[in-house]
Parts: sequence; structure tokens; C-alpha cells
Amino acid sequence: MDTATSREPRATSARPESIGRVAAVNGSQSTVELAPMRAAGGDNPTVGKFMGLLSGKAIIIGMVTEIGEQSFPSVGGNPTFRKVAKLDLIGELRAGDTGAARFQRGVTEYPSIGDGAFMLTETELRLVYGTADADRAHIGNLQQNPNIHVHIDIDNLISRHFAILGATGVGKSSGVAIILNKILETRPNLRIFLVDPHNEYGRCFGEKANVLNPRNLRLPFWLFNFEETVDAFFGGRPGVDEEVEILSEVIPLAKAAYLQYRNGTDRNPLAKKRDPRDAGFTADTPVPYRIEDLISLLDDRMGKLENRSRATVFHKLIGRIQTFRNHPRYAFMFENANIGGDTMAEILGSLFRLPPDGKPMTIMQLAGFPAEVVDSVVSVLCRMAFDFGLWSDGVAPLLFVCEEAHRYAPADKSIGFGPTKRALSRIAKEGRKYGVFLGLVTQRPAEIDPTIISQCSTLFVMRLSNDRDQNLIRSAVSDAAANLLSFIPSLGVREVFTFGAGVALPTRMRFQELSEAQRPNSEASGNTRSDAGTNMNRDLLTTVIERWRSATMSHRVADDDFNDFAEAPSLQPAPMQAPSIPAAAPRPEGLRSSLLKKPLDASSFGNPQAGSPGFPSKFR
Repeated sequence: MDTATSREPRATSARPESIGRVAAVNGSQSTVELAPMRAAGGDNPTVGKFMGLLSGKAIIIGMVTEIGEQSFPSVGGNPTFRKVAKLDLIGELRAGDTGAARFQRGVTEYPSIGDGAFMLTETELRLVYGTADADRAHIGNLQQNPNIHVHIDIDNLISRHFAILGATGVGKSSGVAIILNKILETRPNLRIFLVDPHNEYGRCFGEKANVLNPRNLRLPFWLFNFEETVDAFFGGRPGVDEEVEILSEVIPLAKAAYLQYRNGTDRNPLAKKRDPRDAGFTADTPVPYRIEDLISLLDDRMGKLENRSRATVFHKLIGRIQTFRNHPRYAFMFENANIGGDTMAEILGSLFRLPPDGKPMTIMQLAGFPAEVVDSVVSVLCRMAFDFGLWSDGVAPLLFVCEEAHRYAPADKSIGFGPTKRALSRIAKEGRKYGVFLGLVTQRPAEIDPTIISQCSTLFVMRLSNDRDQNLIRSAVSDAAANLLSFIPSLGVREVFTFGAGVALPTRMRFQELSEAQRPNSEASGNTRSDAGTNMNRDLLTTVIERWRSATMSHRVADDDFNDFAEAPSLQPAPMQAPSIPAAAPRPEGLRSSLLKKPLDASSFGNPQAGSPGFPSKFR
């Protein structure tokens, strides 16, 4: 057969080598009786591979889900055994308008008893999986044949939501990095917001991503709605009913007071003052107000009370707010919160990359935020992403990707933060109407609200060993090949079953391998045999301690307020261990104050030299 003929699909070429015949057909499955003898070097039918059934003018594509033997009566009375394969029918190759064969999902013409069966070769598989173009991106290779590239349909993947599911250590984070990089390549104008709970992805996307963390984020407290504000003020614990009721009354008044201040009413004695209650603000209206005004209003009300027990409630609430405002770890909410007036436009532009300025992606690193306000912060981000899409009529599409999604949208109603769960649910249910799309990443799909995960039309399922997780995935998969989910526990590293609208077929594939520089931190590190601990010097330990302590201190503290540990005792190794660690050389002035302003030099880590503190790459 010449080269030109070999490239033609089997629907138009010579009849392929038959390996069996159709013995039974039902609505979604077919049973093929396999021939007893196979040609040398032929491809053997096994679970997960694709077979073709010749039926009229089409080739029906099926995936092998079961291989076994069946007994048949013989003339002598002794049963004979024949191999059979059960197929899930998925789609068909059929000649299009131009005469060339093309793949389509679903079966329009079922096979007949006795139709021939054959193993798909690269010719048919390439027709099924297509090639990379402006709308399709290569993310991995077919497990059945590594020469076949698996492509995702970018529009169907994003517009109908997707989820990446897998246990720890199976390459889930690398899969996230691969898919998002491909989206950035094919849709450079689409903005991506990634919630990164463990600070894994900071280096995965190079110059395309803007990385936010507690040191450079400004998220003013007045952007929080009432539920988020209560959650923050009470440290993630349920609020005291009396105090919550007072806050609901006073916050709108504080917003109205700020409006009068901004309009100059308070500074102009001739200006007509309006009753703050007539401003029309609610506790959820995203307009600025000052904490000083809030405390002043509470203090005024407390001074007018004659009931001492009632005054105690006000006093506790004022103390709670003042403690929260003055805590250095909440500086991202209060530092310069009212300078410049209404900064909502600048904040939205920074968070959601409007305009992108060459960085269409935002990575929100949550590891440095106080644990008690993380839920509130994620809730604010989810809610603002949806609301901006809603009120802008989807003018700037956004993909919101949530790592560790089970933490923010738990199935158990008794745990988690309700507003965060509701915000994610709104994106899942209604976001696509307003250009806000959702990507979920989790290692415990059974713990996610099933309503939210059911909205994801494309699933990338990696190894999961928990029965509850497997059952939830099985119930969410609508494809006929859901039977293959029983093999999820046996998947290898970077192997994945892909189902849904974003791929041509339910596919067992292997993600591409990332370069070392692009791997998430969780998978680029983790060497337990490192000898770094035996080579640490005192200067490095001092640096670690200072960074540790600075995380809970205000950045405005002067250098003179610190003790640079000059009197700290020298570190000594444990008995029978490495030799004594040499004393650190004197450190230059101002070293401590500059530690958090630039990345630490890791060149000396593992081979420390006096005066040049090293630091593990994971913390850079």
C-alpha cells in the first residue's frame, strides 16, 4: 500500500484485519467474540484500548471495558471456550461533506450481529484525537499508544467548567500547571485567577502571572460584606448575637458618615447635613468607611446607655474591633485602607488583571494569611469575581481556579464558611452566563458539595483509593465508559482518565512532563536525603528566625526596636554528629530590615560561607 493510501481512514481504504465479530448489542454496549488465532505482531485487545466495528458506511468506536471467556456448546457435548470483549460504544468515524472521515460523539447507526471488529491503529486514532490548532491544545499522550497526542478543546473545557481530581503525590499539581499554561498559550486574553493555598505555583507561569501574598496585597476591610466582616472580626468563630445585631445597625451609618466626610459636609458648616440613615447603604454595600467612624459610633451609643450589662456588650465589641485592626497580620486589610478614597476600581484591576499588561494571570498565595481569615478572603475574591462578571455583562471573561476546593465548598453543611461555599456555587451554576468560569482542584472529591462538582463537564481523574471518592466520580460521569472508573486505584503517576466535553473520547492518558523550572514547589522539592541540615550555619538560622517573627509583626517597626540576637548562644551539634558549626561572621547593618524586601540568596545553601546566608529554594 503506498503512502497516500495508508494515510486514508479505514472507512475508505482496504478492509482491515478482523480480530472478531459482533456477538451482541444493547443500547450502549457491544460484545465481540474474538478470533482464536491472532496474526503475529498484531495489537492485542486489552482493557482501556479502542476497537472499531465495521457497520455500513461508518466505523463505530468502542472502548474495551472487560475481557473474558464464555462457554459455547460443541457437537461432542463438551463446552468450548472463546474469548470475548465487552465494549462501551462512544462514537463513530463517518465521511463528512468533503468526503474525508471525521469523528463524532454518539452512535447513529448501531452494528449488526456478525459485523467485523478490529483494533484501531494510529490512522484512526489520529482522526479521533485530532491535531493542535487555535482551539485545541496538546496536554499529554494516549496510554494505549504514546505516539498519539491527546488534545483538549479549550472552549468546551473552560466554558463548561472542569475539575482535576487525584490523591496526593500523583502529579495533580503538575497537571494543573500544564492545563493552565496551555490555556494561556491559546487564549492569551483570557484572565485566570488561581487560589493557591500552599504557595505551590508561584514559578510555574513565569512572567505571565502576577503573584499576590500578604506582603503586596491590599484588600480593604470595607470590601467585605456583612457575613465576611463578622467572620473576620470574630476570628472564624460564630459571632455573638447581640454584637452582630449592633454591627448590622452601625456599619451602614459608618458608610454614610464617610460619604458626608468625602463630600465635605463635615468640614463645611453651611452644608446641609443629611440623616445617615437616608443614605441608602446596607451593611453589604461595597463603599468605603473608616474603622475610626465605626468605633466612634459605637462609643457614642454606649455613652447614652444606662443599662450596664448592655454597655458591656458595646465595650467588648469595640475591644474586639480595635484588637483586630491593630494586629499586624491584618495589615493587608487596614493599612492605607482609606487613603485615596474609593479605591475599588484600582483593587479590581489589580486582582483580576484589568488591563492585563502582559500578565493575564493572578496567583493568590494564601499560605501567609492568618488562618482565621482565609475563608473570608477567599469568599471576597469569589464573590467579587462573580459580581464583576454580572455587572459588566461578561465583558472580560475570567477563569477562577480553586485549589483544595473541598476546604471552601464542603459537602458537610456543619463545617466550612457558608459565604465562600455560596460564592463558588454561584460561579458553578450561573458563572458561564456572565463570563466567569470555574476550575476545581481537590484530592477529596467526596468532600465537595456535589451540586458544585456536578456542574463541571470535564473531569481529569487521577489515582483515588477512597471508595467514597470513586463513587462520587462514578455518579458524576455521564459517558458510557464510566465502567473504567473501577481502575482508578491502579493509575500511575501523571496518568489520568479524562471524561467530558473537553476531550474527544473518555481517555486514559499521561500528562506531559514539565521541566524542573515549571514544576510546582510541592513536586519540585521533597528530597528527604538532602544534607542541608548538616551544613546549616548560625547566620542562616538567624535569618529563618527573623523571617518567622516578622510574619507576625508590623512592617512599620523600626530597626532599632529589634535585637539582632547578638547575645544568642552559639549553636552546638548533637553528640556523635557533625563537627561544631563555626560561629557566624558579623553581619552588616540593616541586614534584618532588608530580609523581606528581596529574595534570599540560596547559592550558599548546602555549602554555607560566612556572611552569605543561604536559604532553601522552596522559600524564595
